[in-house]
Amino acid sequence: MNRDIKYINRDFSDFRQRLIEYTKTYFPNTYNDFSPTSPGMMFIEQSAYVGDVLSFYLDNQIQENFIQYAQQNSNIYELAYMFGYKPKTTTAAQVTLDFYQQVPAKTVSGVVVPDYDYAVTINENTTVSSATTSFLIQDKIDFSASSSQDTTDVSVYQVAAGVPQYFLLKKSRNAISAAINTQTFSFGDPQQFTTVNLSSNNIIKILDIVDSDGNVWYEVDHLGQEMVLDSLKNTNVNDPNSTKDVPYLLRLKKVQHRFATRFTSPTNLQIQFGAGNANDIDEEITPNANNVGLGLPFKQTKLTTAYSPVNFLYSGTYGISPSNTTLTVRYLTGGGVSSNVDSNTITNLSTTNTRFNLTNLNPTTANYVFASLAANNPDAASGGKGGDTIEEIRQNTLMLVASQNRSVTADDYLIRALSMPSDYGAVSKAFIQQPQLTDEQTSTIETLSLYVLSQTSQGYLSNASSTLKKNLRTYLSQYRMIGDTIEIRDAYIINIGVNFDIITYPNYNNNEVLLKCINSVVDHFNTDKWQINQPIMLRELYGLLDKIPGVQTVKSITIENKAGTSLGYSQYSYDIESATQNMVIYPSLDPSIFELRYPTTDIKGRVSQF
Repeated sequence: MNRDIKYINRDFSDFRQRLIEYTKTYFPNTYNDFSPTSPGMMFIEQSAYVGDVLSFYLDNQIQENFIQYAQQNSNIYELAYMFGYKPKTTTAAQVTLDFYQQVPAKTVSGVVVPDYDYAVTINENTTVSSATTSFLIQDKIDFSASSSQDTTDVSVYQVAAGVPQYFLLKKSRNAISAAINTQTFSFGDPQQFTTVNLSSNNIIKILDIVDSDGNVWYEVDHLGQEMVLDSLKNTNVNDPNSTKDVPYLLRLKKVQHRFATRFTSPTNLQIQFGAGNANDIDEEITPNANNVGLGLPFKQTKLTTAYSPVNFLYSGTYGISPSNTTLTVRYLTGGGVSSNVDSNTITNLSTTNTRFNLTNLNPTTANYVFASLAANNPDAASGGKGGDTIEEIRQNTLMLVASQNRSVTADDYLIRALSMPSDYGAVSKAFIQQPQLTDEQTSTIETLSLYVLSQTSQGYLSNASSTLKKNLRTYLSQYRMIGDTIEIRDAYIINIGVNFDIITYPNYNNNEVLLKCINSVVDHFNTDKWQINQPIMLRELYGLLDKIPGVQTVKSITIENKAGTSLGYSQYSYDIESATQNMVIYPSLDPSIFELRYPTTDIKGRVSQF
């Protein structure tokens, strides 16, 4: 007999009512006592109870598969990683630290200059602490090097008989509130995708992992990632065209010693390694046409088989697994609200990682110089807070799903260029567009022209060096879509001067009003506020000066072009008058930027009587 079975019952009352109806329909003569105290109702309600419990757990398991509705913390962490978001268990405070050292003076061609032979290098991961919190600098400090992005401020510190005896060098670095912790793990025979766990409060990140054989293990986003960014100090030996504005050369390095991390709870960080060993073929070589088939079950007997390109781009072992070794893991802990310490309190500098760049120095002078090392925080530390809450993990994951960590649009490349680490040279201004093709030219490849500019140590805009462009090309290659072609070019610099004429109200000091107007123009044309291809709006300038207290009216404002390398300006001249339309001065068709290079001399203001 075919039974009429319903599959839409979801709770206890529905199950109970449906079982009663089922019994009445198919067993009318067998059982008909449905009173609450009857033995049959006991079994019916027990069955309804089991169905209700199973339905609940089924719904719960389905719910835990969606980040929007998951309730169990472990599932929320796993789903966050599945979508590419890494939860934070703490947030470190950040602060800018000033570092000082003295160097003796020396005379070169009759000029007294600092003797940089006594300059020291403070290595990365040096600790500077306050009374309660330790801070860590993550970038090396080399007092002998100076660039537009890493300026060394020099001042006279000690004078004898009118002649400088010692100079004071100053550099600034960003620091985070963190302390270095160490834990070791021993491994025997290799195991595929072996994992270890770090258990601690307020874990920020893994600092480094080194095994007992001296091999460095590199952290990657996922174990299939073989290439990491590697730094090489920019010297004449490494790069004959080296420039001081690029401290390090950027290289891509293929590594087999790699690991990935993930938080499984606020106090547990899981470290996972690969599945191979150092003797695996695809860990030693990159597959190519000469060794295709090696390591495959059929060896080289099926050379005509169509292989997936993935087999040639990624190894099958996802890095090697540590075996018969001991790993020393250094990791950072800290952060939190308590790490937001006051200004002028981070002064205790650890000199363990500090050394002189040269040897064979005068011992007495070297000891004096080394003792002069000091650090301080002119501003309070800020930004420290606790880790992500469960709801923050949920919302941050949903936000990340649409963005993904790759460059798809032109703006993605622009942001990537501006966010390149400063060790490899910093891009001050960037602009991206498709190249202008003539009617005869066609392009089937997505080509983008990226125009960049850097800055000199004085803060003036300049063309990026070839080394910086090379580093930028290497950096962008990790995020470039396979069909995109990026051309890195120099933008044009148009130097300008500003002349204005104002009328002041009676009973106002003309000099004070004029000085305020000049300062307002200087702030308006601050290089940090201007971008490539940004026009000059003369109406904005008129309105800006009109708001200055004491200004009755602005009679005129004129912008003039300044050009000539002998005068310290850009080599390019520009017809300002022809480029002005409806009170707007437009930049050239070729991407360019307006720069007020010398505000003290290139701004001329005048107070008129009428």
